[in-house]
Amino acid sequence: MRIGTQAAERTITEAARWRVVLLHGEDHGLIRERAKRAVQTVLEDLDDPFRLARLEGEEQGRFEEEASALSLTGGRRVVWVRGVKDELLPPLKEALAQESDTLVVLEGPELTARSRLRQFAEKHEQVAAIGCYPEEGRTLSRTVADMLAEERITLDKEAMVWFLEHVGNDRSLVRSEVEKLRLYGEPGTRLDIEAVQACVGDSGQASLDDAVYAALAGNRLKADRAFERAMADGTSAVAFARVALSVLERMQQVSLRVQQGASRQEAMAALKPPVFFRRKDEFLAGLQRWSFPALQQAARATQALELACKQSGAPDELLCRRHVVKLCYPRSFL
Repeated sequence: MRIGTQAAERTITEAARWRVVLLHGEDHGLIRERAKRAVQTVLEDLDDPFRLARLEGEEQGRFEEEASALSLTGGRRVVWVRGVKDELLPPLKEALAQESDTLVVLEGPELTARSRLRQFAEKHEQVAAIGCYPEEGRTLSRTVADMLAEERITLDKEAMVWFLEHVGNDRSLVRSEVEKLRLYGEPGTRLDIEAVQACVGDSGQASLDDAVYAALAGNRLKADRAFERAMADGTSAVAFARVALSVLERMQQVSLRVQQGASRQEAMAALKPPVFFRRKDEFLAGLQRWSFPALQQAARATQALELACKQSGAPDELLCRRHVVKLCYPRSFL
């Protein structure tokens, strides 16, 4: 059964009443977060090998066996499958045809609207099919505010704008950075932009910023090292593309103001939110190297990179490494 956006959160909290929960969409972090919460409606201990079966890759060949297995220690079992594709449809149908109280949680970030598995799930009354897509604008702002409200912490308007632009909209990255703010601030406090920059600026996400700013300033060695750190921290290729696009778009704004007669410093100072003080030198260095047409072409190429990274089987990390190198050389986009 297709679950609408408004009912998604309630459905996750009531996941135990379904036979199968299928999570699909572009926000991998939100898919993983909701999958974990769905599993926890049945099983608090995620390390219980008798009641929880995790299946990935070739292990999915054991799906039918695990879905029909009985718990050796009592209690309801859960089968948690990651990276599902249409090949799982036949064994899923077999499992649903059998009487069982096992909860099946499926992560299918690559399932498109044409997917046979997704179409089946959206029509079956015992399956909850939930789309997980990146939040934006007021919706994302409200999500961040709600997370912080649990610790009675708020952000002022300028701090919230900077935070949302900096972390992107992947749920796993957002939650990770919000947790840092929750540890940083005391209950009842209101954080300003300086506090948020100090807290978030030294994160794994900042490694992506380091890579992008260094590349645009022409420092290939620093860019390569920062990109390696970001990947080692588990950052996604899509997150890199979004950070790169954000920086390129801000540089375009400044470059356009310079063409209209403003100095580079004046044009940069007019940006809202302002450039983080640790990035100002590299931002100016990038402006000196890049023309407005080159920035436009680089932005288009970065949009294409994000789409390429979302394709099934794409060597996304390799594509991003190549993009980092290209960003070091403005002429490669002209």
